[in-house]
Amino acid sequence: MTASQPSERAAELRQLLSNYSYEYHVLDQPSISDAVYDSLFGELKRIEAAHPELIMADSPTQRVGSALAGGFKKVRHSSRMLSLNDVFDRQDVEDWVVRMDKLLPGRKHEFFADIKMDGLACALIYEDGLFVQAVTRGDSFVGEDVTANVRTIKNVPLSLRRVADYELFLRGRTEVRGEIVMLKKDFAKLNEQQKASGKPEFANPRNLAAGTIRQLDPKLVAERPLHFRAYDLQRDNPAEVPTNMFAYGALTALGLTRNQQASVFDSLNGVMKFVDTWDQKRHDLPFNTDGLVIKINDRAQFAELGIVGKQPRAAVAYKYAAEQATTIVRDIVISIGRTGAATPVAVFEPTVVAGTTVQHASLHNADEIARLDVRIGDTVVIFKAGDIIPQVESVVSELRPKDSHPFDFEVTLKHQYPELKFERPSGEVVYRVKGATGPLLLKKAVEHFASKAALDIDTLGEKNVGALVDAGLVSDMADIYRLTKDQVMELERFADISAGKLVDAIAERKRPQLERFVYGLGIRHVGVQTAIDLSNHFGSLEKLAAAQIDELEEVDGVGEVVAESIVAWFADPDNEELLKKFADLGVKPTHEDRSRGALAGQNFVITGTLQSMGRDIAAEKVRSLGGVFQSAVAKDTTYLVAGGKIGESKLQKATEYGIKIINEAEFLKLIGE
Repeated sequence: MTASQPSERAAELRQLLSNYSYEYHVLDQPSISDAVYDSLFGELKRIEAAHPELIMADSPTQRVGSALAGGFKKVRHSSRMLSLNDVFDRQDVEDWVVRMDKLLPGRKHEFFADIKMDGLACALIYEDGLFVQAVTRGDSFVGEDVTANVRTIKNVPLSLRRVADYELFLRGRTEVRGEIVMLKKDFAKLNEQQKASGKPEFANPRNLAAGTIRQLDPKLVAERPLHFRAYDLQRDNPAEVPTNMFAYGALTALGLTRNQQASVFDSLNGVMKFVDTWDQKRHDLPFNTDGLVIKINDRAQFAELGIVGKQPRAAVAYKYAAEQATTIVRDIVISIGRTGAATPVAVFEPTVVAGTTVQHASLHNADEIARLDVRIGDTVVIFKAGDIIPQVESVVSELRPKDSHPFDFEVTLKHQYPELKFERPSGEVVYRVKGATGPLLLKKAVEHFASKAALDIDTLGEKNVGALVDAGLVSDMADIYRLTKDQVMELERFADISAGKLVDAIAERKRPQLERFVYGLGIRHVGVQTAIDLSNHFGSLEKLAAAQIDELEEVDGVGEVVAESIVAWFADPDNEELLKKFADLGVKPTHEDRSRGALAGQNFVITGTLQSMGRDIAAEKVRSLGGVFQSAVAKDTTYLVAGGKIGESKLQKATEYGIKIINEAEFLKLIGE
C-alpha cells in the first residue's frame, strides 16, 4: 500500500473531523464514538506536529466548531461549561501537578476524583429552590433550552429539598451541572423491545440519550428511561461552595443524584490507586464511562489557577485505554487452518486498543469482507471490548485511497497458495482446500509435529497417527498429550508395551525446545532454520506470538511475506485456541540461546554421504552449536563438507565462491565428535 502524502491525509482528516464535530456539537447525532474521533484527531495532531506548515486556520486542532441547530431556544451560560485536557498515564498526571506547582509554589493540593460519565452534559437552573430551566452544553458558551424535556426525567427534582446547613441554596439562583445518561440495563431493555418489534436497534446509550433530549415532543422523551447524575454545583457567590467534595455533599442533601464513588485524596499515590481500582471495576458501573475526572478540591485554588483556552488548569480527564481506535489496513493475508479452512486476516499499522498494541484481526470469511467492504489501504475502526480479541467494526470510507479496489478472495487464494485448489461447499461461508479432507490435513499436521526435525516423538509415525485420528482420539496436535495408555491399547495396532512406549514418548516432549515446537506448528514459510532464528530473537513463544510485522522483519531471513504469514497464523482463532490448549495440558516450550555457540556465524552445506551419521543428525549437530545448516551452496556458506558420492555442482559452486571444502573427519572435529 502506498500511504497518502501528509498534506493529502491532513486535508482528508480535517474535512472528516469537521463533519463529525458538526454531528456531535450541533445535531447531537454523532455517527462515531468519542474513541474513534479521538483516534483520528490524534493522527491529525501528529501530522501537524511533524509538518507545521500544514496547520490551517480551519483545522479542528485549532478551534471548536459550534454552530447551533434550530428548534430550541438558545441560552447563554452564566459561565462556560468547560472541557478538560486528557491525560493517559501517571506521568501525564505528575506533569499536570508540576505545572500547577509552578503557578502556586508551596501550596498543598487536595485532589478530588470521580467517575467520568458518558452522556449529554446539561445545566439545571433553580430559582429560590424551584426548577426553572435546563440548558445543554452546546458550544460551552451557548446551549439550548431543553427544559420541557428534562422535566420528564424522573430523578430531576422539580424543587430542591430543604435541609439544615444547606438552606442558602434555596435562595436566589442555584445551578446544577451534570450528565443526562441512559443506564446500561435500560438501554439493553429498549433494544430488546426494538428487536421484538422488528425495528432497528439503537447504537449506544450516549447517542440515544442525546437524541432523546432533542426530541420536540416531551411525551416521547417521557417514554425513554433517562437519568440525570450531577457533578457540579454553582452559585453567584463562589465562596458558598468552598470545595468540590462540599458540592457533592450539598447535591445529595438537596435531592440530586450524584456518583457515590467520588473521593478526596491528599497524595498523588491515592489518586493513582483510585485510577487503577476503577480501571478494573468500571465495566460493573450502571452507566458507560471512559475514565475519571481529577480536580483540585479547593475551589478558590481552582479559580486562581485559571483557564487556558477552553480548559481549566486545575482539572484533567484521565482517559482509560480506548476500546476503539482507527488504523490502516496494510494487507489481507489468508491462513489455512487444520481443517483446510481459509481464514482471512487483516494486517494493520500497529495501534493501541484497550491498552495493548494491535496489529491484526481475523476477518472471518469472504462474506464478512464483502459486508464490511474492507480493502487494503482502508482506514478502519477496530474495537476490543474487555478481553475479546480485536475485530474490525467498520471502514472509514471517506479516507479510502482513490486507487483502491474490492478485495478478491479467490484471486488472493490463488496468489498466496498457487499449489493448492480451493472450493466453497454449497451452503457454507468458508473456502476449504479442495481434495483434502479435514482428517487428512490433521494427519499430516500431527505427523509433521512429531517428526524428527520437530518434536522427534518416537513411535508416532504415519501409521500410528492415522490410527489415532481415525479412532477419534486426536482432533488436533495438542490432543496427543491427552492420550492414556488404556485408550491407546484399545486400538488394533497396540499392545501393553507399545501403548506405554507411545504415551511415555509423548510425555517426554512436554517441555520441547522452542525452535522445534515453532517448526512443528507448521507455520507457512517457517522452516527449521527460520524457527531457530525466531526462537533466538524472541526467546519465548509468548513474545513471538505478540510480535509485530516490523519486529519480525528484524530477524535474518524473515521478509514481508514470511512476517505476514507468521502474524496471520497467530491471529487465526483456531490457532489461538490450539496454543491455549497446549498450555492447559502443561506443554511449555523452553529456549536455550545457541546463537553464541562454538559454530555461531558459520554456515555449513553437506554434499555426498557421511559415514558417521545421517544428514539430519549432522544438521542438528551444527544447529545445536549455533551454526546454520544450508541446503544449497551460497555466497555466505562457510564450509562445504564433502562426503562420499560428492555432488559436482556443489563442488564447482564452492570453488567459484572461494568456500572452504572440508572432509568428514575435519567436520567431526569442528562439531566435537
